[in-house]
Amino acid sequence: MAALPDLDASVPTMVPSADLLPDVLPTDRLNARGMAQRALRDELRHINNVGNVGTVLHALALSFGVVALAGYLNTWWAYVLAFIMLGGGHARLNILGHESAHRLLFSNRTANDLVGRMLAYPSFQAVMAYRRSHFAHHRDEMGPEEPDLSLYSGYPIPPDSARRKLQRDALGLSAYKNFRGLFSAVRNGAREAQYILAVQVVMLGVSIAVMRPLMYVVWVLSWSTLWRVSNRVRSIAEHGGMVRSSDRRLTTHVIRQSLIARMWMVPYNTGWHLAHHVDMGVPWRNLPKLHAELVESGWVVEGIEYPSYRAFWKVAVSGTVKQPDVAGAGSGQSSMLSF
Repeated sequence: MAALPDLDASVPTMVPSADLLPDVLPTDRLNARGMAQRALRDELRHINNVGNVGTVLHALALSFGVVALAGYLNTWWAYVLAFIMLGGGHARLNILGHESAHRLLFSNRTANDLVGRMLAYPSFQAVMAYRRSHFAHHRDEMGPEEPDLSLYSGYPIPPDSARRKLQRDALGLSAYKNFRGLFSAVRNGAREAQYILAVQVVMLGVSIAVMRPLMYVVWVLSWSTLWRVSNRVRSIAEHGGMVRSSDRRLTTHVIRQSLIARMWMVPYNTGWHLAHHVDMGVPWRNLPKLHAELVESGWVVEGIEYPSYRAFWKVAVSGTVKQPDVAGAGSGQSSMLSF
C-alpha cells in the first residue's frame, strides 16, 4: 500500500485512506509516477492541430456567437439565454487558455500563444502570468509555492462557510476584487493587464457601435457571477482538502464525468484532472485515454472516485471527513483568474 504522508489529525482533509491506494506501479505501460512509458507517452502527448482548430471555433461559437445571436434577436429572453449559456462559454475560453498555457493547444508555439491570448483575454485571463503561477502549482501541489493553497485547504468545511463563499461569487463580490486587481495592475504598468483592458474596451466599443450595449453587459455579468460559481466548484473538486505528496492520488480528486458537467463546468476533458496531474504534457483530447490506463493498471480504483460533482460537494461541505461513495450521492478562486 502507498504510505500516507504524516498528517495533523486536527487539520481536516479529504485524502483517501491507504487501503484505497494500491501500490501497483510501475507496469510495462506506466512508470512509478503513473506516466506512460516511452512509446505510449509519445502517442498520448500528440497534439491534434487540425482538430484543435475546430475546438477553437467551437469555443468561439458558444461564447462570442451566443452573444452575437442575442444582439441580433435583441429580445429580453435572448439576453437571458445568452447570460446562462455564457457560464459554460467562459469556462471553454478559460480551459483553452489553460491548454495554451501548457503549450498544448497547437504544436507551433507562436500559434499556440497567439490563439491562447485571443481566447483568454476576453475572459479576463492573463495567459502568460497564469503560465508562471500554474507551473508552480504542478511542480509541487499543496507545497510552499502553491498559488492556490488558501483556496484548497480546510476542506471539508461547514455548509454555512460554503454558502458564504458561493454567495460572494454569485453576487459578483469576488469578481469586483478581480477587477480591482486588474485596474491596479494596469496602473502599475503590467503589459498583459493593459492588453486585457484594451480588449475589453474594444468589445464594449463594438457593442455600442452596433447599438447593442447589452451584449457586453451580459458578457461581463455572466463572467462575474455564473462562471465564478462554477470555477470555484471545479477548483475545489480538483484539489480541495488534499495534501502535499508525490502520489498524485493524494493531491487530486477523481470525479466521474457526466455530460452536463462537461458541457457546463469542465469542458474539453478538464475533469479528468488526476490524469492531467500525472502527466501535464498530455493534451486534453488524450486525458481520458491516460485515465483509462491508470484504471486498467489498478492504480486508480473505484473507491477513490466520486460518482458526481454533486456527490463530491456534499462531502466537501459536510463538515466531516468521508471517503468517496460510489454507490450514490449520499456520501478565493483559482489562479486561472487573471489577477
